[in-house]
Amino acid sequence: MLDKDDFSLEKEQFSKEEILGDKTPNDLQAIYNIPVTVSAVLGRATMPINQLLKLGRGAVVELDQKIGDPIDIFVNNRLIARGEVVMVDETRLGVTMTEIVKSGK
Repeated sequence: MLDKDDFSLEKEQFSKEEILGDKTPNDLQAIYNIPVTVSAVLGRATMPINQLLKLGRGAVVELDQKIGDPIDIFVNNRLIARGEVVMVDETRLGVTMTEIVKSGK
């Protein structure tokens, strides 16, 4: 569950030394090439299968998010942050992280 004490990038920045501790970049070299899946979820929709089967090219599926609402950012199916959609260039979208979500542990 999230609360008002959730860590926000705007509130505090950590230095590389605080993140790495006494580890050097060479100590972490082994994990640099581990693949992770990053997903940005714009919203969700629930519908019966018969409605899903009727969807065709050009169909619009209404999501539960509104324009301007923060989107959820997942790493390996775990919520780690919230962010906003941004334009990278004329043809591509990106996501900027605005809030880091505290672990539930």
